[in-house]
Amino acid sequence: MSMAAEVDVAAGALLTVWDGARERTANRISTAQLRAVMLVERQDGINLRRLAAGLDMLLSSASRLCDRLVAAGMLEREPGRADRREISLHLTAEARRLLAELREDRRQHLATILADMTPEGRAALLRGLREFDEAARSRVVRPVSPLVPQPDGPDAEPLPELRDVVDNPLSWSNGDAAVFRTA
Repeated sequence: MSMAAEVDVAAGALLTVWDGARERTANRISTAQLRAVMLVERQDGINLRRLAAGLDMLLSSASRLCDRLVAAGMLEREPGRADRREISLHLTAEARRLLAELREDRRQHLATILADMTPEGRAALLRGLREFDEAARSRVVRPVSPLVPQPDGPDAEPLPELRDVVDNPLSWSNGDAAVFRTA
């Protein structure tokens, strides 16, 4: 079996955790809407044109998607500061709650699985995922997926939810709260 095939098989459990958390939010917003909300979260005040480009969709489709998100209480539109004709997009408190629930759900499931691994296995997994992320970013012009939170800029610090994991991945023990910070 090739390395790519082995990674594909091994990553199945991780993808199942991610998909499960996303499906549990599906009763509130669709996957496309979730991608848009996550992109607006990363780039608060993004305009519609940049949102459409970031989602790789037509401007008219992105506009309809935003209409639905505004109607659902997930996005707010605001006139641009530099150009009043341009609209900037912002998350509502409801959207922030939804994202927090999604991430907490995902982290709880990941923590349960990570607790069954050895400290060395967790550290190796984290190291490997970081190297994979770096290699993927060097090949792809835009982010691998808008669903993956990413720090901005080449000198950005690790995301707050990863900082504890980054600082001391070998210190985890079964049930340790730091394990919850791995998503």
